[in-house]
Amino acid sequence: MALKLVIGNKNYSSWSMRPWLALRASNIPFEEIFIPLYTDNAADKNRILSFSRAGKVPALIDGDITIWDSLAIIEYLAEQFPEAGLWPEDRARRAHARSISAEMHSGFMALRNECGMNLHRPVGAIELSADARANVARIEDIWTECRKRWGTSGPFLFGAFCAADAMFAPVVHRFRTYAIAVAPQAASYMETMMALPAFAEWTRAGLAETRVIEKFETM
Repeated sequence: MALKLVIGNKNYSSWSMRPWLALRASNIPFEEIFIPLYTDNAADKNRILSFSRAGKVPALIDGDITIWDSLAIIEYLAEQFPEAGLWPEDRARRAHARSISAEMHSGFMALRNECGMNLHRPVGAIELSADARANVARIEDIWTECRKRWGTSGPFLFGAFCAADAMFAPVVHRFRTYAIAVAPQAASYMETMMALPAFAEWTRAGLAETRVIEKFETM
């Protein structure tokens, strides 16, 4: 039975992007189920609830198993498809990758709030708070350290593409959309991610969407 991934609008849903990218970039077959977010149609909300009682996307359905959190989905995929290499094989790399992925999962709230993911937004800078600027600096530090310590075998954070790259993928869009200046090494990593076929596929699909969610158009 094929995996099913329930996602929201590709233009806006950063959390949906993470497991979708992990699946697509790893060539793991799955069926994509799209449910538009923040509509006035109760049927859309009920559809989400029919897949996950949390009432949010993404959700991964594997037969009678449901996983409804981005990082939990990626962990499940890593267990089910070890050949995909979603976590680095080396123990030290794997520990580092899990740590920064968890930090991305639970942190950087100022950047999230001030620079929402919106692929349609014209590229342009905004005035960031001190907390958001600190978030940017920390992310640059993470990327630079990973590339310096672990990236000698390839262009991604730990050499080959892995779960950590999927977790930071929406940040690449945020930095680009809000014209956030980064150091050359971080900029090079962003170019690597944007050139990834799965990343480019998501981006094209998001740009092709026409639905506007007003609450995300205020920035």
